[in-house]
Amino acid sequence: METLTPKNLKKLNSKRALRLFLTHNDMTIQKALRILSQESQLARLQEELIKLQQWVEAKGEKLVIIFEGRDAAGKGGAIRRMTQHLNPREFNVVALPKPTNEEKSQWYFQRYVKNLPKDGQITFFDRSWYNRAVVEPVNEFCSNDEYKIFMNQVNNFEKMIIGSGIRVVKFYFSISKDEQSSRFEEIKSSPVKKWKFSPVDKVALDRWDDYTHYKSKMFEQTNTKIAPWIIIRANKKSRARIEVIEKLLEIIPYTN
Repeated sequence: METLTPKNLKKLNSKRALRLFLTHNDMTIQKALRILSQESQLARLQEELIKLQQWVEAKGEKLVIIFEGRDAAGKGGAIRRMTQHLNPREFNVVALPKPTNEEKSQWYFQRYVKNLPKDGQITFFDRSWYNRAVVEPVNEFCSNDEYKIFMNQVNNFEKMIIGSGIRVVKFYFSISKDEQSSRFEEIKSSPVKKWKFSPVDKVALDRWDDYTHYKSKMFEQTNTKIAPWIIIRANKKSRARIEVIEKLLEIIPYTN
C-alpha cells in the first residue's frame, strides 16, 4: 500500500481527490494516488509540449506525428491530451474520411501531401497513409496491386518529405485482443461514444490475425533508419499518453 506521507496526505485532501472518491465507487487510496500522480506528470509534460511547439514555430520547423494502431487503441485520446494546451493556430489534427471518387483517381499520397505542415507548424495524423498498409488490405478496400504499389513507394515518399525538411515521427499503439474487445463493449454501451463504433470495428476482432499479418509486414518493410516505428504499449491509456509524450520530447531536439 502507498505510504501516507505528508505529501500524499496533501494530495488526498485536494478537491480533485475528493471528486475521484465521489464519482468512482471502487476508488481506493492507492488508486487515487496513482491517478493523481499520473495527472501531475501529464501536466508537466504538457508544459514541455508548449515549449516544443514554441521551438517549432520560432525555428520554422515542420513536424509530422503519425498515430497508428488497432481500432480503439487510444490514438485519438492521446492526441487530445497532447494538443490540449497548444496554440491551435500552429497545429492541425488530420483524420481523413473515406476518399472521394476524385481522390481515388489520384496518386494515393496526394491527399496526404495537401495536409503536410507549413513552416512553424505541427500536424498530427490520426491514422495516415499507412491505412493502405493494414486497414485497407484487411478490409479489401484496395486491390493487391494497389497495396504492393504503396509498399514499394512509401519509404521513398517518407525519404523525400524528410529530405525536404519535414520531421516525421511514427507511433504505433499496441493493445491486446482482450483489451480491444473490452473497449469495444464500453464504446457500444456508452450513449456519447457509440457513434464511434464503425462497420470496420465490427469485424476487427474476427480479423485480428489478418491485422497482425499486415501489421508485421508493415513493421518489417517500413521501419527505416530515418523513420522508425515507435511502439507504445497502450493497454493502460493513462500510461500510454504519458509515454508517447515522453518519447516525442526525447526525439525532437527542442530548446526552451
